[in-house]
Amino acid sequence: MSQTFLPPKWLEQLCDPYAVLGISVTADDRQILKRYHTLAKLLHPDRHTKSSKKDQELATAIFSHLINPAYEQLKNQHKRFSAITMLLSQARVLKQQALSSESTIVQEIREMSPPQAELFYEEAIACYAEAQYKSLHQFYQVTRQISTLNLAYLQLHKSHLLLPQEPLSIIPKVEVKPVELTLCEKTNVKPVLKNYAQRHYERAIEYTKLTKWTLAVQELRDAIKLEPNNSDYHALLGFVHLQQKLLGMARVYISQALKLNPQHSLALKCATRLKIQPGENANPKSIAKALSIAALLSGFRDGKRSQVKC
Repeated sequence: MSQTFLPPKWLEQLCDPYAVLGISVTADDRQILKRYHTLAKLLHPDRHTKSSKKDQELATAIFSHLINPAYEQLKNQHKRFSAITMLLSQARVLKQQALSSESTIVQEIREMSPPQAELFYEEAIACYAEAQYKSLHQFYQVTRQISTLNLAYLQLHKSHLLLPQEPLSIIPKVEVKPVELTLCEKTNVKPVLKNYAQRHYERAIEYTKLTKWTLAVQELRDAIKLEPNNSDYHALLGFVHLQQKLLGMARVYISQALKLNPQHSLALKCATRLKIQPGENANPKSIAKALSIAALLSGFRDGKRSQVKC
């Protein structure tokens, strides 16, 4: 299919590979690959058999000429470094300009403290990503909004974003020796079930030790999605939010951890610092604050147009 099938301004303006994939500029190799596989399934021709021929061609063109090149750029460490450098340069220019067309969400992030901005940013990216390719005719506006949000966030960047990141090794390397099994042993072999929620939790512990709060939050949210009634996950997420000085959100998760396990040691320690009384439920105002991102982005879930002027 010819690249000219897509409007020229899309190819020109959608130059942020992170925005095209719908991921944050702090995404690591695992997150980039996971998102790429998600988009490959979402835009696969088999999912558009009931759509018009024009929509089928549009889905193929978007994947071939925007998503594939973006993934190829970000999966390479050197090209990823170049992409961050380019976006940082654009962010500096943006910082010197007064943008009358800023969206509500960008205005929000500018007024926050750095820890709050990082959490807000990751939550906003996740919400935008959920809506990004649900409507092929809307994805351009949503992607532009993500790109604008990326630039606003990079104005607050720390110097470590400029450096190539080494992947974090959670499981130590071990030497595996070949073992010859007898027929009896082979017949008694049982498949090992993978606990993905526990893996997210273990990675979150490592990120917490390294004070990488944003990455720890993301891992714990993934763990809670898989096992919503695990008090360990809620307690650690409450602790991380407490370290970020996001007291309202910390109270929400610590209260939930104590509801699931009133004797949880970490939750009890955090509850003392947060002055949560035994049996106290999470403050509705705190819950509302924790869900404020979803409210700001509800327009995209309802199919409304983006507030950013393209």
